[in-house]
Order: sequence, then structure tokens, then C-alpha cells
Amino acid sequence: MARGLSEEQLAAYFTLTEVGNLLEQAVSDQLRADGDLSPVQFQVLATLGEPGAPDYRMTDLADRIVYSRSGFSYQAGQLEKRGLIARERDGHDERSTVVRLTAQGRDLLARVMPGHVEVVRELLLEALPPRDLQTLRGVLDPVRDRLRSRPPRSARPRRRTG
Repeated sequence: MARGLSEEQLAAYFTLTEVGNLLEQAVSDQLRADGDLSPVQFQVLATLGEPGAPDYRMTDLADRIVYSRSGFSYQAGQLEKRGLIARERDGHDERSTVVRLTAQGRDLLARVMPGHVEVVRELLLEALPPRDLQTLRGVLDPVRDRLRSRPPRSARPRRRTG
């Protein structure tokens, strides 16, 4: 039988998920209003727009942003239709597709980023004194690292149905 969670553990878990959900909803509203983007589409553009970002293979980018490969392919198609990204065959591995940010994608990212930063600053960062922000990173970094040490969802064996 599985061990249960203590009252304190359960409260911490629910607080974390509630904060994540509320912040994601506020970010989602801002991204839709400023750029007609979903949070995952913004994450794709922001990742590709990082200074010195490498050429990402589609599968690697899906794993980086923690999104299913099939769902990511759909999102990439939507972004490509809008001219925000370009997909092309990888010159080193013809089975792979690389994705890059277009000039139009950079322009949209530059347009939505100030509002995004403002939402994150107002709702998350200004609620924490600097020492608590460091504590939050200290608490969440090992959790993220543990979760990242597991194989990406796309690399796990599929469950057989039927």
C-alpha cells in the first residue's frame, strides 16, 4: 500500500500546483492578448530566441519544453503557418528536422516579451523578497533536476492498449 502524504506535504503540493495554475492562466491571458500565442508557442519562440541558441532538432525542443512530440509538431505547424518559425531537414541527420526562429518570429517575441515580463514580475517576483527568491530556486532546482533525470515522456515505452 502506498504511503499517504502528511497534511503539511499535501498543503505544500496543493499550494505549488495552485500557484502554477494561477500564474499560467495570467501568462496565457497576456500572451493571447499581446500576440495571439499559447504558452507553449511562446515557450518555443522564447527558447529559439535565446541569445546564442543552437539549432534545435524538433525532438530535442519538444523535450526541452516538456511537450509531447506529436503535440509539438502540431504547434510548430501553427507557428510555421504564421511565418514565426521555419523547419528544415537537418544537414547532419536527414531523419531529423531542425527549427529556427524567423525575423517575423523575433519581431513578435520582442512585442510580447515586455508584457510577459511585467506579468511575471508583478505576480511572482514582486511577491517575494530577494532572499526568498533565492530560497525558492534552492528548493525547486533539485526537484526540477530530479524530474529532468527521468527519460523524457517521448522516450518512454508506450503502453499497449487492448
